[in-house]
Amino acid sequence: MSGAKNVQDTSLCEDMAAAQEGQDYERTAVRVSRVSIAANLALTLFKLAAGVLAGSGAMISDAIHSASDVFSTIVVIIGIRISNKASDKDHPYGHERLECVAAIVLATILAITGLGIGYTAAGKILGGDYGHLAVPGRLALIAALVSIAVKEGMYHYTRIYAKKIDSGALMADAWHHRSDALSSVGALLGIAGARMGFPILDPVASLVICVFIGKAAYDIFMDAVDKMVDKACDDEVEAQLRDCAMAQRDVLGVDLLHTRVFANKIYVDIEIRVDGEKKLREAHGIAESVHDAIERTFPRVKHIMVHVNPA
Repeated sequence: MSGAKNVQDTSLCEDMAAAQEGQDYERTAVRVSRVSIAANLALTLFKLAAGVLAGSGAMISDAIHSASDVFSTIVVIIGIRISNKASDKDHPYGHERLECVAAIVLATILAITGLGIGYTAAGKILGGDYGHLAVPGRLALIAALVSIAVKEGMYHYTRIYAKKIDSGALMADAWHHRSDALSSVGALLGIAGARMGFPILDPVASLVICVFIGKAAYDIFMDAVDKMVDKACDDEVEAQLRDCAMAQRDVLGVDLLHTRVFANKIYVDIEIRVDGEKKLREAHGIAESVHDAIERTFPRVKHIMVHVNPA
């Protein structure tokens, strides 16, 4: 009876710890995302005004890119809040994969934005008559420099917290900031070239922006898909898991180790080898020590199944 009570108390403590971890995760992600939305809204309005007033198509394209950041960050917040819901009867393994869905939606938004910008730029370039293209004003140059500084700062800010809470969706948003900074570099070069007497460089800059956006969309999409299809951990992590199991008392070997990345969590199936003469209760205790050691050493591991084979 006492043993059953201890198991219940341990389970309750684990549930409470998981709930607290989930709340901290969501609170951090939402706070970072709100800062991102505020910065992108201000930057979008500034770049759009600068693009219109200075007559720069590249800066207007860059403003559209920043506007897509606002919507994508809202998608990230929704995805993180839904994925952080507790496990239930219909979803016993939780809702973490919905964060991957948010990342895929974000990548799709990025890709559509990039294609739209590229289509408009290509039309201007292939038109052939470059004499009618407006020469951008100095305000467009200033807007590009401001955008580079702000977006690069947002990239580092978001990336730090994405790594801290191990959030794929937040990391995708960080790279969205970096792609915006890079696209602003392209806009800066195009605007500067156009002001130096080469107006064709303004739409060329828009085309370069399209490429940067497309690359970011592809990387975000592939990372989310890898997590959706239960991709295994890399060899280094699996070697560390194996060493952790082998370090436990009375473990004679590891016969099998399977891992899968489930959103930002790791699930482990492991078969250990112990002395076949051990009693069931002893073998169970060895399996528990392996289970607890791995969970304690690897915070990303959410679930472990330990099977015992007789040596």
